[in-house]
This record gives sequence, structure tokens and C-alpha cells, in this order.
Amino acid sequence: MNTDLPDGWTIERVRSVSGDAEAELLSLERLVVVEQVGFADYDVLQPDVILSFHGLCLARADAEWFMGELEADGSLICWASYGSDLAEAIRGL
Repeated sequence: MNTDLPDGWTIERVRSVSGDAEAELLSLERLVVVEQVGFADYDVLQPDVILSFHGLCLARADAEWFMGELEADGSLICWASYGSDLAEAIRGL
């Protein structure tokens, strides 16, 4: 499991900012994709951090935070980038 959160961030800070006392880092050993806008297709992401908030997740790939939802098989389907700032992405939850 990767704990490479942005500078100044700990899992405790993530929990505090999100208001989710059970927020956790997830294993990177899963398929992570983002929907292509206007298409019925996906792009595969290679995240370096995945945070879970009761089924909703934030995955950081290429310095951007993507929001998505865990599927029953453990894969993560993201729908959009919420920018490069973790605090802003958490506010989007």
C-alpha cells in the first residue's frame, strides 16, 4: 500500500478535512479507469495514491485527483478530475 500523500498530508488530516473518521488508503492493486466524456469508453489510470471515503474514492494520477466509486470486483471507476489540490478534491466529495 502506498502512503505517498502530498506534502503536509497524513491520513489523520484527510480524515479531519473530509469529516470521515474511517477514510483510508487503499491498495493500488486494482483496475482504475476514468470515463471519457461523450464516449462509452474508458482510459486506464496509473494512480500513485487511492483514498477511500465509504465507497467514494479519490485517486491521484498524473498529479490530478480523480473521483470515482468502487465496484463490487474492487475496481475503481472514475468520472472526472477534481484538480491537483487534495483539499479541493475532498470538498467535492
